[in-house]
Amino acid sequence: VQFVESGGGLVQPGGSLMISCAASGFAFDQYSMTWVRQGPGKVGLELVSGIDSSGGHRTYIDSVKGRFTISRDNAKNTLYLQMNALRPEDTAVYFCVRIGGDPGERGQGTQVTVSS
Repeated sequence: VQFVESGGGLVQPGGSLMISCAASGFAFDQYSMTWVRQGPGKVGLELVSGIDSSGGHRTYIDSVKGRFTISRDNAKNTLYLQMNALRPEDTAVYFCVRIGGDPGERGQGTQVTVSS
């Protein structure tokens, strides 16, 4: 099982980014997927958004509702997170995680920094 996150970077407050997660080594279209993040200096992970295996059901934490959109392309085994109206508090390393996977399985993450 492998996850390769990409697309992060430095963006000004109010800006946008789309991050991606290329998954391999398992039947991607059979699993619900999530985006989680780890903020600077924080130990734990925060669940940001989730999507079911077909893409028909999506969930978000309150702080990103209306700003972030999760999506997936099962033909490409890829998960996406479109992030608009970014805020400094969105600064974090973002990881994709599959629901029901082995604990701790995770890619290297992609760094998103929101700063002027």
